[in-house]
Amino acid sequence: MQHAFQNLGDGTYTHSEILAIRATIATGTNITYKILDNDAVAMTGGQPAEGNLTVDQINRQIAAKGIGAIVVVSDEPEKYDRSYQFDPRVTIYNRRDLDKVQREFRERRGVTAIIYDQTCAAEKRRRRKRGLFPSPSRRAYINERVCEGCGDCSVQANCVSIQPLDTELGRKRVIDQSSCNKDFSCIEGFCPSFVTVEGGQPKKPSATALPEELLASLPAPVIRPTNDNYGILINGVGGTGVVTIGAIIGMAAHIEGKQCSINDMTGLS
Repeated sequence: MQHAFQNLGDGTYTHSEILAIRATIATGTNITYKILDNDAVAMTGGQPAEGNLTVDQINRQIAAKGIGAIVVVSDEPEKYDRSYQFDPRVTIYNRRDLDKVQREFRERRGVTAIIYDQTCAAEKRRRRKRGLFPSPSRRAYINERVCEGCGDCSVQANCVSIQPLDTELGRKRVIDQSSCNKDFSCIEGFCPSFVTVEGGQPKKPSATALPEELLASLPAPVIRPTNDNYGILINGVGGTGVVTIGAIIGMAAHIEGKQCSINDMTGLS
């Protein structure tokens, strides 16, 4: 039996994908929809998802459409109390059980759904910097002298914050604290190199004062002539300043009396 899995976010679900769910139910397609409720349209800057549907509201909607089986997977399954109004058929799992649930659903016929409830990692970092999201006082580090570079931490966490570190004794692993989401799934592996620090904060790098003679010896930047058409492509994930950079360049061109056109293409990250 062939079975398809379709990933979609809560915003996409609201504005269009619910029609596709209705169509697949009507045709009896063997498909599992993995609906990610991540609390934000993260790829375009962290705006609220249109409609602001809650996990149990999405659940009741797709249950009313006649979907076969529904599972909710969350990194905080204990938060679901009586205030949540789920369909009686719904089962709630910890996110560690996601692979098991997917393997079970691929053997089911008809349309099923997995609602994955977890705030977007990038949005967590943004909110924590602004004091709008709780930030654990614990941090995880890897002792490079103990690390053997087996990579099991990356397998357990599938996290981009675990990065390679080349040393005299070979390639080890290091955690990039600036992008760490503090979900601590990396320490679930069987590894003695992990160290957790309670209450500590990474040291902020101090500015390095350059000698004046070195600054004086630096060559002036070469200014590219703009007599002809000139294009600049700025890419990146929403919320990191790419739109702001385009606005600054556009204003600089305007001040110098040059014609400038800015085209913002969002939602493609």
